[in-house]
Amino acid sequence: MASREFLAAMWTALGGPAGVIDRVDFRETGDLPSVFAVSDFAAAAVGAAGAATAELVGTRFGDVPAVIVSRRLASLWYGWSIRPEGWKMPAPWDPASGDYATADGWIRLHTNAPHHREAALRILHTPADKAKVAQAVSGWKADELEGAVVQSGGCAATMRSIEAWAAHPQGQSVAASPLLTIQASDDTHDSAWSPTPEQPLNGMRVLDLTRVLAGPVATRFLAGLGANVLRIDSPTWDEPGVVPDVTLGKRCARLDLRAEPERFRHLLSQAHVLVHGYRADALSNLGFGPEERRRIRPGLVDVCLNAYGWSGPWMNRRGFDSLVQMSAGIADAGMRQLRKDKPTPLPVQALDHATGYLMAAAVIRGLSTRKGFQARASLAGTAQLLLSQPRSTSDTLTMSDSDWSDQLELTEFGPAHRLRSPVQVGKAFLHWDRPAVSLGSSPPSFT
Repeated sequence: MASREFLAAMWTALGGPAGVIDRVDFRETGDLPSVFAVSDFAAAAVGAAGAATAELVGTRFGDVPAVIVSRRLASLWYGWSIRPEGWKMPAPWDPASGDYATADGWIRLHTNAPHHREAALRILHTPADKAKVAQAVSGWKADELEGAVVQSGGCAATMRSIEAWAAHPQGQSVAASPLLTIQASDDTHDSAWSPTPEQPLNGMRVLDLTRVLAGPVATRFLAGLGANVLRIDSPTWDEPGVVPDVTLGKRCARLDLRAEPERFRHLLSQAHVLVHGYRADALSNLGFGPEERRRIRPGLVDVCLNAYGWSGPWMNRRGFDSLVQMSAGIADAGMRQLRKDKPTPLPVQALDHATGYLMAAAVIRGLSTRKGFQARASLAGTAQLLLSQPRSTSDTLTMSDSDWSDQLELTEFGPAHRLRSPVQVGKAFLHWDRPAVSLGSSPPSFT
């Protein structure tokens, strides 16, 4: 089963000790519909996070527990984890977001953020009307429009084939880089948190500077194991389409890092873990580069995400899962193999979710070392791993009522049910004491 091959590659990239992943048991069947082995990929990433948790439990309590991964539930968690009762989830996409035919191919525009939408529409000289956007895009060559939108501060990606991405300078940079870049330091972190076999991260303080979607998936997993997660957003940022799904278990606050750097510095000094998903140079430009972060918080476990990798000409390019799928050849391969007439991406945001679980695994591995620890992940690197395994065209996964928890979650948006935990690590299941909340609903404090 490809889950084993994926898990072995992930665990090697994490630097995990041999033997731990032998404790991972994949159970149940079912495949998401894709030309790629998405369900195997989903289960493997959840398994990697579970294995890291098992290792941590072993370092604290003596025995490495068994890890049971539901391949079925892991796949379902890659979609919506929440089922509203009497209300509806907000639309996940801005009306102008989508795939558009150009004069020589296809391009995807990502316009969910207002400033990204404005940048694209400014280049196209058109209002946010889907038909008018399509008409404007049709007169452009894909690469030229991609470059113009990116230069304007927006987000866009030409649909490339797997072969074209392999020949592209950024594709070559990603292929030459490891799945994760990990660096440990000699400074130790305090152990003033209270792990239990049931909640291995109980009391662990996590400062979360992430946005849709990989980073919030990582910190949601950490919160599910008992971590005290404080998510920080700017005063103007919002992502309404996913907030009810990903703020589970977290405090969510707003803070302008430019205007109040000392307040951020104070929060960082209290954190055991920092998880961030800004562009590669963003925190350094604010005066919080890697060395400064370690100086503020010796022994910090520092895990970060970038869309297109940590080297190469696109290192600082804005990107999201749907854009990387276009760039790396995934959407093109789906279109060709299934003989469709338009880009055919994965059925879920699998790059985001898998990267999120890898980031969570990196955090937990860092905690096991009891040393300062930095890990870097990228959506493009995760895509490279997905492309490495044989493809699939299975479609055998159907959802049932038994997939959902009986417990009603009283979210800020209305009552809802959550999917059951996709992983069990000894006595630990994913469990959240805090329901989903809106961004900015708490003060910027861990208490």
